[in-house]
Amino acid sequence: MGRQPRPVVAEGLKYCLGCREAKPHSEWHRNRSAPDGLATRCKACRAIESRVGHLKRAYGITEAVRDEMIASQNGTCCICETAPAVHVDHCHETGRVRGVLCFNCNTAIGLLGEDPGTIQRAISYLEGNAWKPTIVAQGVYRQPS
Repeated sequence: MGRQPRPVVAEGLKYCLGCREAKPHSEWHRNRSAPDGLATRCKACRAIESRVGHLKRAYGITEAVRDEMIASQNGTCCICETAPAVHVDHCHETGRVRGVLCFNCNTAIGLLGEDPGTIQRAISYLEGNAWKPTIVAQGVYRQPS
């Protein structure tokens, strides 16, 4: 099985080997080293390849595995259970994938340093429990109950 010849396309179009469509030059990224000055795949195909490559490089999973995780979570974030699950969450120490979160919950965990102690203090705070001692008088503190 040899390579099939590329179809001849009209002026101002280029044939994409990914989607096998002829598209206008505006649908291509520039590539100065290419003979025609354009990338080998259209912008849409490169975006798909980039997303697939990112999941494999960063988390060692495929889109199918990510989609299975999202389906097992009923399509929603593991934490808030309301927003769509779109961001793969992983432990930065071990690299282990924990689940798929919404943007806000994924950001919150990151901003809290993935520290269970900090997150537990945030929970106590939200429940109305002060996590720091309260000053009763000079040098006298009341510990939270």
